[in-house]
Formats: sequence, C-alpha cells, structure tokens
Amino acid sequence: MAIFSSSTPGREGAAPEPQRRRGEPTAVSIIGKDMTITGDLETEGVIKIEGAVRGTIRAGTQVLVSPGATIDGDLHTREAVVGGQVRGTIHADERVEVQATAVIAGDIHTTRILVVEGGQVNGEIKMGEAAERRLASGRSEEQLPAWSES
Repeated sequence: MAIFSSSTPGREGAAPEPQRRRGEPTAVSIIGKDMTITGDLETEGVIKIEGAVRGTIRAGTQVLVSPGATIDGDLHTREAVVGGQVRGTIHADERVEVQATAVIAGDIHTTRILVVEGGQVNGEIKMGEAAERRLASGRSEEQLPAWSES
C-alpha cells in the first residue's frame, strides 16, 4: 500500500477527492510547545496551538489555544477555545470560550461567548447578528438608531 499518491488533481484517471460529510471527524493539526510558526495558517479542520504563532490563523472548524501558547495575529474560525495569550482579533462564527488562564488583547466578534472567571479580555466584544451587520456596513454604534421598546 502506497503512502503517497503519484496522481495529480485534474489529471485524467486521478481519483476524485472525497466529500466530507457532516458528522465525520475532521483533521487536527498541532503546533507543539517547542514550535514557533511565523506566517499564516489555514485548515478546514481543527488546529491546536501549544507553542507560538505569529500570523493569521484560519480554521474551518475550531482553534484551540492551550495555556502557555501565544498567538500574535487574528483568528478566523467557527469556534475558538482560548487558554493562552492572543494578541489580535478573534472572529468566531459560532462561539468563543475564554478560559481562566486566557489573556486576549484584541476584539472578539462572535455569536456566543463564555468567559470563565479569571479569563481576561482587553478589547471590545461584538455579539450576534446586529454586530455582524454593523461590521458589514462599517457603521459604529454612535451612528445606529437607539434601541426603543414600544
């Protein structure tokens, strides 16, 4: 059984890439404690940071930042669980969890958030669809009409 395939995507006779189905396990990439990555990272799966990253991280499923890990850059993902340090903006489509050991120096844009006692967020937190509409339109809160209940 061959580990590496000699087929090139787009070539005749090459096997088509399998489609990932909902519920199937996704790939997990790990940046170890002794690693420092300088540059952008991108995956459709999960990325776990135990070391240091200087650059933007894009993960289709989840970013896990272990206690002791450091990130200097923005995160773009569906869900972020932060136990280490992040200096940059976190964009999470569904959820952000700020653990007790986390220190975040930057804004958070998400639908749901959990901040465990002891976790630090030094930036603005924008939540829900209204925050997304404000971001998309480029309008600040001062420019939005005041909320009124009738």
